[in-house]
Amino acid sequence: MADLQRVCFQLQVNPARLVEYRERHRAVWPEFLVELERTGWQNYSLFLRDDGLLIGYFETHDLAAAQAGMAATDVNERWQAQMSEFFEGLEGTPDQGFLQLTEIFNLDDQLHASGS
Repeated sequence: MADLQRVCFQLQVNPARLVEYRERHRAVWPEFLVELERTGWQNYSLFLRDDGLLIGYFETHDLAAAQAGMAATDVNERWQAQMSEFFEGLEGTPDQGFLQLTEIFNLDDQLHASGS
């Protein structure tokens, strides 16, 4: 089985919409959750700062395939249309327009490389 790619990304939620954004994520549509899993979005988490900075993290075997898989679903089209209104400075949909961050350190990788 191929190694998983760790993906970390950043988006900016409009601070005036934080309460509603948090509320929407307390009960994400079950059909959307199933499609995320089916298309390869594993160990997916979102972290939100009080000023609206959103950091997301997930693991996948193939980022482009995971994004394309979700883009091909009706539920994703509906979810992205609703979520897009919460973000500032976003070009495209949140699942395609996020700023991907570069991983510069991973404890497990370095321990494995050092033989520890």
